[in-house]
Amino acid sequence: MAADSGAPGGEEPGPERTADGHHLIIDGRRWRATDPSIPDGFRQELVDELMAARRAVKSSEVDARRRVHDAKTALGERGAPWWEDRTGDDFDERIAAVIRALTRKREQSSICPSDVARTVGGESWRSLMTDVRRVAAELADRDEIVVTQKGEPVNIREARGPVRIVHGPKI
Repeated sequence: MAADSGAPGGEEPGPERTADGHHLIIDGRRWRATDPSIPDGFRQELVDELMAARRAVKSSEVDARRRVHDAKTALGERGAPWWEDRTGDDFDERIAAVIRALTRKREQSSICPSDVARTVGGESWRSLMTDVRRVAAELADRDEIVVTQKGEPVNIREARGPVRIVHGPKI
């Protein structure tokens, strides 16, 4: 397997990468790289949630491993490869993981559906808004999230205009 260890644009060199950039090589093992299309701010929030979840695993907190899985899936390090087609159940699971991870990270506030679309969609995020709202509706049906409009809970399937998402009682 060919590898490229040089960092683009004169940046600080990081771990060795495969030639296609899809994987990191660490101690001779291949690990899936984080989706490079995630905007820096959202990527940092997801990394922060991942680190908090890993600390929760160490403390034996309930659902800590699910939190780690959600954060890694949201980052593109698990689930369907981020460089493949962004459709289907696997992609819906990534959308759901982003919603769960960001609402956990912003426990005291809310997220916008566009935050999720920007995280999973890169520059073509607008085309994913329908998918994000559909997945959010499914999570709301399971009480994992609550969708609000002007501070009041709403059914996202019927809501028109901007909505916000907060973590629900079963997240």
